[in-house]
Amino acid sequence: MTKNTSLTIHGIVTLAWLLVSLYLIFIFVPTDVNQGNVYRIMYIHVPSAWTAFVAYFILFLGSVRYLFKRSPAADELAWSAAEVGFVFCSCVLITGPLWAKPIWGIWWTWDPRLTLTFILWLLFVAYLLLRSFFVNPEQGAVLSAVVGVIGFVDVPVDYMAIRWWRTQHPQPVVFGGPNSYLPPSMKFTLFFTAGAFLCLFFYLLRHRLNYGRMRHELQQLRREAP
Repeated sequence: MTKNTSLTIHGIVTLAWLLVSLYLIFIFVPTDVNQGNVYRIMYIHVPSAWTAFVAYFILFLGSVRYLFKRSPAADELAWSAAEVGFVFCSCVLITGPLWAKPIWGIWWTWDPRLTLTFILWLLFVAYLLLRSFFVNPEQGAVLSAVVGVIGFVDVPVDYMAIRWWRTQHPQPVVFGGPNSYLPPSMKFTLFFTAGAFLCLFFYLLRHRLNYGRMRHELQQLRREAP
């Protein structure tokens, strides 16, 4: 199987997975008795957050390898994960206020999880800005990799915020301990959609890596041109 064929199949699977997810979100799962239909934003908000965490983890791994091995492939992987992860993290910050306004009555509140998610978004922004700020690409790669490594501490803290500061948060309904609960149909839809988002993430990541390879090949041809 060629790389283009594999990517095409990946795209078809991603599209089908997302379409089924939309059916589950808007038709299959029942309306929440407390929040009404607005709670369906959860099926976009939570998978986007999980995907952003995965993206930053890949960014972290690529950055660590680049700092120790100076591997161009690792640097390209980190850079690609940062660009795609930024999109998903932005989706978290957009859907969060849309969900919060009808439920809490305000668009934004500076509680720990929201603040930490905003910091994660700023880390993605800082990484990408450093890539374009320096005239020397290697210097920009090194400094952005440092941001990728140091900033990773925000990911586990962000994930655990809802558990560590329970006085300010409702108890998590997923992975929240023996008292956490989500009806089976809702839990299935949440995890199914999370899988679709991850499939989309890796599809976009593969496209971004292909673009990076073509950029490097073009730069090589320019250097070799008389």
